[in-house]
Amino acid sequence: MENYAVILVIMALMIGISGLAGKIKIPVPMLLLIAGIAIGFIPAMPAVEINPEIIMLLFLPPLLYDAAFNISFQQFKTNFNTIGTLAFGLVFLTTAGIAVIAYYLIPGMTWPLAFVLGSILSATDAVAAVGVTKGLGLSHRTITILEGESLINDASALVAYRFAVAAVSGVSFVTWKAALEFFMVLGGGFLVGWVIFQLLALTISFFRKDAMVVNSLILLMPFVTYLIAEHFEVSGVIAVVFLGLGMSKLSRNKFPDHVKEQSRNFWDIIIFLLNGLIFLLIGLEFPIILNKISHLQVWTYAGYAVVIVLVTLLIRMARVYLQQFNLQKAFQGKRKISEDALFDSKTSFIITWSGMRGIVSLAIALGLPVLLSDGEPFPLRSEIIFLSIAVVLISLLGQGLTLPWIIKKLKL
Repeated sequence: MENYAVILVIMALMIGISGLAGKIKIPVPMLLLIAGIAIGFIPAMPAVEINPEIIMLLFLPPLLYDAAFNISFQQFKTNFNTIGTLAFGLVFLTTAGIAVIAYYLIPGMTWPLAFVLGSILSATDAVAAVGVTKGLGLSHRTITILEGESLINDASALVAYRFAVAAVSGVSFVTWKAALEFFMVLGGGFLVGWVIFQLLALTISFFRKDAMVVNSLILLMPFVTYLIAEHFEVSGVIAVVFLGLGMSKLSRNKFPDHVKEQSRNFWDIIIFLLNGLIFLLIGLEFPIILNKISHLQVWTYAGYAVVIVLVTLLIRMARVYLQQFNLQKAFQGKRKISEDALFDSKTSFIITWSGMRGIVSLAIALGLPVLLSDGEPFPLRSEIIFLSIAVVLISLLGQGLTLPWIIKKLKL
């Protein structure tokens, strides 16, 4: 009964804080994070530990599905060159950059452990991108690039993470095997998403006038898709994103108006609750992680986290501005680059600054194995988790709170 009471209290707090954020003009995710951290330090507050498997299954599929469903497919296709560059190349570049900094900066950090940390923090977060940029008046192109990148970059990060953890256990890294697994995980995710979309489209065409049945199926299928993909050890993230993109196109062309309206209202409430809960839970998790690390190390590791955030921003900035230059050069050279895919320096800075870490990084970090295959404790596990959550918080609060001000100053 106590657990249910805690859940109800957290839900009530989340709804109240979300309403307050609208009144005082602070982005909802940021206020929820701050409130979660503050509430977590209250002595009477029970410890709320996040189960990474529940987070990945309960929160990720519907949030990814909704973001993919609402993204403009035409804009996604137009900007796929930029989205692919950031979602694949930048993820591996960021992994390597963080690993180098961690290896030379943090005592006891081996190369395999440094790459584990790098892979955890390499991908930007779809939930953060949608939650923080919502209502800021950014162009459709900018929002599509940010959402598109963060929707598909998790697959790259998770593959890098698997190999890094295997390396900690003593398994040697083989480049061609890593590349093959990456394409199998990615391609398998697309295949699972496509098959389930086709089956769902056939089923919905039979029930399409029954709004309750259609919306119930649509609610269920992101979870089913994610579980099936993960069962076959391919990307559940990619499968759900493909399903969302397909259903977006199908709904516009085939759904009756009353089904679309009911579906939209239903999903608005679901996403509001899930988005709010996830940011509040991240805040609540911080005091728990803080207690698992030596107090003498807290400020030192907080300093490491600041350095890592700055390094990720610099790497991201360099890659985004290089992409801007490459697109303009290709367009002037009359290659197959649409003018709509080009963007200016102001947009490059916003794309850089909006690349925040979030719930996926946190869930991956908390999912680190406690023991290695030989029964030995996973080295520096608490320190890596603390660094991960510190980077997530600094990234979300530092970039999230300043983003509206930056957009206003740049007159976007």
